[in-house]
Amino acid sequence: MQILLAATVVVPLLGALAALLPAPPGLKGRNPDQAVLRHGVTVTGAVLALSVALAAGFDHDHPARMQATTDISWIPALGIRIHLGVDGVSLPLLVLTALLTFLSALYSYFKMPSGPSPKAFVALILVLEAGTLASFAVLDLMLFFLAFEMVLIPMYFLIARWGGEGRERAAWRFILYTLLGSVVMLLGLLLIGIKGGTFDMVALATDNGSGLSHTTQVIAVLAIGIGLAVKAPMWPFHSWLPDAHTAAPTVGSVLLAGVLLKMGTYGFVRIVLPIAPGGAHTFAPYLAAFAVVGILYGSLACLALARRGAKGDLKRLIAYSSVGHMGFVLLGIATLTPTGVNGALFANIAHGLITGLLFFLVGAIKDRHGTSDLDALSGATGAALYGRAPRLGGLLAFGAVASLGLPGLAGFWGEMLAMLGSFHPADGLSRPAYLTYMALAGFGTLLTAAYMLVVVRRVCMGGDGDGRPGGAPALTDVQTYEFAAWTPLVALTVLAGLWPAALLGLTDPAVQQLLRGGN
Repeated sequence: MQILLAATVVVPLLGALAALLPAPPGLKGRNPDQAVLRHGVTVTGAVLALSVALAAGFDHDHPARMQATTDISWIPALGIRIHLGVDGVSLPLLVLTALLTFLSALYSYFKMPSGPSPKAFVALILVLEAGTLASFAVLDLMLFFLAFEMVLIPMYFLIARWGGEGRERAAWRFILYTLLGSVVMLLGLLLIGIKGGTFDMVALATDNGSGLSHTTQVIAVLAIGIGLAVKAPMWPFHSWLPDAHTAAPTVGSVLLAGVLLKMGTYGFVRIVLPIAPGGAHTFAPYLAAFAVVGILYGSLACLALARRGAKGDLKRLIAYSSVGHMGFVLLGIATLTPTGVNGALFANIAHGLITGLLFFLVGAIKDRHGTSDLDALSGATGAALYGRAPRLGGLLAFGAVASLGLPGLAGFWGEMLAMLGSFHPADGLSRPAYLTYMALAGFGTLLTAAYMLVVVRRVCMGGDGDGRPGGAPALTDVQTYEFAAWTPLVALTVLAGLWPAALLGLTDPAVQQLLRGGN
């Protein structure tokens, strides 16, 4: 198990280095570009196999215990150790990361985004995967920061070099926002490590803030929270996200929404709640308020983009929907209850599956129709997917109803549990305030249903919903490689919706332990 976890983190790095080398004779395929893209599929497939083996060997009877641990000294003078481990909180995120990266590599093998050499593209994807996996596996504050930062440069270049219109501006906004947030977060992590006497996250969680004064906890949570909130993204630190998603290539949007956003919310659960509970309690009502504003703001922005004549971009709409969905994750965390935090973790996984699928679908629509402008897609000669590409239209409708939280699909449980946690927040938190947050979040679900159904009506029916696509020729429907890349996301969305206990059985014991200080 130790070897499996270490290999899961290290293999993508080795694969990134190998991608930059010339292909060995006999493995070049039809051309060098094909060989390096095949290399990306092979390496990410191997990492997915390792993560599945890790999940299969995981002791599901004791998901609260750190397993597959490695703990060796790295920089003794600073007390920094290479400490790895997984529990019920981090294991699902590891598997989700490996799955989405493999599906992105598989999709890119057949539909490589236009840009520079595929060698650099594959290497950047693998470095991005390594950094994300490390963020979910490390148990040292300094290693967490290094892994947290490791993903920024690959994503910057993926947007700036393989993105679409406005890519350079979007890439600069992404890197500047996240770097500034990370600088503040580093100060908070150093404060905890210095005052707590160790950077070990397990030891600090076990102390449950007993070695940190309330003032120290408040300052640390404020600093760390800003850095995590930018990555989450929490309103009002979200403004980099729509530009980044709109400009990014399809697989860049999939990984950004499905994986990178989870690093911020994971940091709240792994670091803030167990290590500085006093500071978390102080800021919880404010976090909940910002989360609810994000839910409403994201939904209203999507409604504005979806209306006729707004010239709204479908990728931008899905990006704003992420602001709203991640608001439910933050609301669940802000309740400081096992119910709410479990809902947040479930919503994390559901958002990765559903929004990853939606970005794949929007990318496919843009490739076929030449644009993702909603007015163009819904005009008299627009997409009209039900008539011109029925399978693609059916998948878009499925992704939309999953995103709006239809019971029986994965999107329902996380949002429901987050609101249920708000109904009974942790002791010491204002119940009337949280009941208000719950009501506003519930209204946000209605707004989500409204804009998603508008999108389905306009894009799938065509002619702005009047059923008259203007006799436009048929579009290419879903192809074999697209079925291969999208089917796992559809299947897991249904499975998680019908059998939520499979995921909650992993997270609940670990959350219970984290909230009581790792004991």
